[in-house]
Amino acid sequence: MKFSLPAGTAQQIRDCLAEVDHLRHGLTDPVVEQAVLAIKQLQARRFRHTYADHLSDPGHAPAASFFLDELYGAHDFAERDAQFGRIAGAIERLFPEAVGALAVDLAQTHALTEHLDHAMALHWLQLPEATHAALRYVQAWRRTAQVPARERQLAVVMHMGRELQRLTRLRSLRMALRMMRKPAAAAGMGDLQGFLERGFDAFAGMTDTDSFLASIQSRESAWIRRLFDDSEARAADALSSALA
Repeated sequence: MKFSLPAGTAQQIRDCLAEVDHLRHGLTDPVVEQAVLAIKQLQARRFRHTYADHLSDPGHAPAASFFLDELYGAHDFAERDAQFGRIAGAIERLFPEAVGALAVDLAQTHALTEHLDHAMALHWLQLPEATHAALRYVQAWRRTAQVPARERQLAVVMHMGRELQRLTRLRSLRMALRMMRKPAAAAGMGDLQGFLERGFDAFAGMTDTDSFLASIQSRESAWIRRLFDDSEARAADALSSALA
């Protein structure tokens, strides 16, 4: 059975991944590459602290780990991106519309994250190496600015979470997704299939998904405000505590 996604869905995915690929190929300087990695690792540490309660809660740990590993993790997603780019058109033909929309969310989140991390890395390198990591991060964050992009990044993540919450309730869709394993693998979509199944499995067993998503919205919004609006010293202190 074939499904039809809104016109332009495949192009949205390709455009987002093209931006990521452009940034990735721009990392010919190992110093810049290391700065990007340092920022990603710092952000992952902050996330683990911010959501330590969810990560230690058996009911929430799978979903919290999914967000950390798939969206905020310091991983090399080059192979996954390459697969997505090659099969963007096939996503339109083979997957249900709602599942394809999740792929768009992922591509948009990935592109925004890479764009912001790369911009921060350039500012990070302009700051004295002796600067404490937390303060250096706050200063790089503020020099990067781009408040709308930060808010958009969170909005797309929240949309993805709400869609996973909604879709996991549809047993027929979960069954259809599992039946897609072999066709997806044969079509070169194994990474996309794995991402979708991990997301579905992470949310399927949760009984209070609303509170989990509300905590992400609240805590990430608070961090965005803190990193932009608090004094540098207070923001750096809060971040330093989160990295301890």
